[in-house]
Amino acid sequence: MIKLQVIGNLGKDCVVNTVNGKSVINFSVAHTEKIRDAQGNQKDKTIWVECAYWTDKTGIAPYLKKGTQVYADGTPDIRSYTTQDGRQGTSLTLRVLSVQLLGSRANDGEGAPQQGYNSAPAYNNYQQAPQQSAPVSSPAAYSEPVEDDLPF
Repeated sequence: MIKLQVIGNLGKDCVVNTVNGKSVINFSVAHTEKIRDAQGNQKDKTIWVECAYWTDKTGIAPYLKKGTQVYADGTPDIRSYTTQDGRQGTSLTLRVLSVQLLGSRANDGEGAPQQGYNSAPAYNNYQQAPQQSAPVSSPAAYSEPVEDDLPF
């Protein structure tokens, strides 16, 4: 088995389709890295990965918006195609087994939740507890944490 893991930003909003009665979420992920050419000039190299997430759990779809950073893993596939001008092309595709939201470029408070979303049942009802911090005024006010107060 070959497994592919991708971390990158979505190039456009995802599209949810139904094929033969099954739901599929299609999205494209771009990974850009800096490389140096033969002359020593630094350039950006972007690799696009087309993703197909076959799942009945389409609740993640509203969060898969352009610019959102995601982690996706699954099995890779190479697809061949013919362009409109007759040239042959290939693309890297990923049949997604799990996807996790990492954030967005513009975190405006209305973006995607920061918890993971996966096909595993453990992620379905995950709720992040609100973080509260109380200021400590003096060392005398400090007490040993109770076992229930530990953050892990």
